[in-house]
Amino acid sequence: MRRYHKQLGAAVALLVLAAAAPVRGDASGAELDVALAKARAALSKGDGIAAEAPLRSAVRRGAVTDAVRAELGEALLIQGDRREARKMLYGGDFIAGSAAQGWHMRGRLELAEGHLAQAGQAFDQALRLDGESAALWIDIARLRFSGGEQSQAIAAAERAVKLGPKDPRALEMRGLLIREQFGLYAALPWFEAGLQVAPDDLGLLSEYAATLGDMGQYKAMLVVCRKLTSIDRGNVRALYLQAVLAARAGQTTLARKILQQTGTALRDVPAVMLLNGILEYRAGNSNLAIGHFNRLVRLQPDNVQARLLFVRALRRQNLNREAIDAAGLWPKQDFAPPYLLANVGHAYSAMGNKQEAAALLARADDPGEQPAQPIPNAQPLSALAMRYADAPNFAGNAVPYIRGLIGAGEGARAKEVADRLRLANPGAVDAWLLSGDTRMVMGDKLGALDMYGRAALMRFNLPTMLRIDYAMRALGHQADANAMVARFLRQNPGNPQALKLLSFGREAVGDRDGAAQIEVLLRARVLRNPS
Repeated sequence: MRRYHKQLGAAVALLVLAAAAPVRGDASGAELDVALAKARAALSKGDGIAAEAPLRSAVRRGAVTDAVRAELGEALLIQGDRREARKMLYGGDFIAGSAAQGWHMRGRLELAEGHLAQAGQAFDQALRLDGESAALWIDIARLRFSGGEQSQAIAAAERAVKLGPKDPRALEMRGLLIREQFGLYAALPWFEAGLQVAPDDLGLLSEYAATLGDMGQYKAMLVVCRKLTSIDRGNVRALYLQAVLAARAGQTTLARKILQQTGTALRDVPAVMLLNGILEYRAGNSNLAIGHFNRLVRLQPDNVQARLLFVRALRRQNLNREAIDAAGLWPKQDFAPPYLLANVGHAYSAMGNKQEAAALLARADDPGEQPAQPIPNAQPLSALAMRYADAPNFAGNAVPYIRGLIGAGEGARAKEVADRLRLANPGAVDAWLLSGDTRMVMGDKLGALDMYGRAALMRFNLPTMLRIDYAMRALGHQADANAMVARFLRQNPGNPQALKLLSFGREAVGDRDGAAQIEVLLRARVLRNPS
């Protein structure tokens, strides 16, 4: 028996050693090591093609694929070939020395394809094998942000920067989250720090240019865009930003020419659909504009701006029935924009329905001040309740149900559902905002302001700022609301919604001179950026 145990122990030891050592097949160990060294050097530079070549060569010369599986999978991912990357990453096992990288790449693949749960599972496996990888923590931050977990994303990005203080991707990710959390100005130093380390980094240059553009620093943005295109002639992000700049300057022909150079790379990006539609409308190509706006409304049915532009383009073509259909239920809502009401009213008038036209045009001329209301749901409340019961902690089920409850006058139940979602997702900004919204509907303005304030600690963007402003003014805190909007504008200068809000706020406290000065800024912005 003792002899049997001794033989068994020796066999297990051999198996462990075999698993720990790279499997080389007929290729020599030296050849495989050289191939891996070349591939890893190329991967560190983001060159997937240069990384793939020596690895494929090693496999042809007899190396077992498991020995290069993780590196080859990463090379294919960098090239954007997700189908082949999936075959490689899931086609076998990883050797012990590259298992952490292999699981990391599986997670990166799943994240790229929108499979967040599978990505999280793969990243968890990679973390268990190597928790000190800055690159892994960067991807975990991306995953958490994609899943709406802002506070967890911030923590992951901070961990990545601690592990890789000069890693361009870590600095870029931290800058992106700082931009969401505090504003544009606060993000600039992070992008600039990254560019000091990697001055030709495409990702950092893209985000730096976009941030400068959002701040209204268009000359600086153009300088960065030109550097981007000098490094990467066909960089679609740089082309898009330059098209936006030309459009804001009223140079429609130039903007269209630049945007056409992006080909189909950005075809399904909502912001690009919107810009394409606006440019085609300006150029008189209403049918093309209709196509772009139609796609955008199908993709984002709650996007009121896109719907309004869609209706306007249809009206220009005298497609009045189609314009009314495109407006849907929105004109019936108390908060419908006056311009949408006017367009639909004129469509009814053109069709001979004078009574409906007169009612809509009267509302457009005197919109008054309407309270915030939930976006209506197309499904009955009973159907929404059934979906919610299947997955109550899933926002995609909870949010429509909450809207339906509010619409049905069941505010207390809506608050209960929103609070459950928030407790299940404490790092999600939108869950805190939703809890605030249900409190506001029930008249608990102070409770709503508390929820909004907590959300602002994670993401102080325009939707959060607008809610805080609404709650403060509802409580009669006009001066505090003005100060809060002014702070937002210091980080996000030139934001038209915030400027208009501050103008109204100054007027409300009797500061007519201050309001007039802001209106001058707004008119100057419109002249610089004609719509």
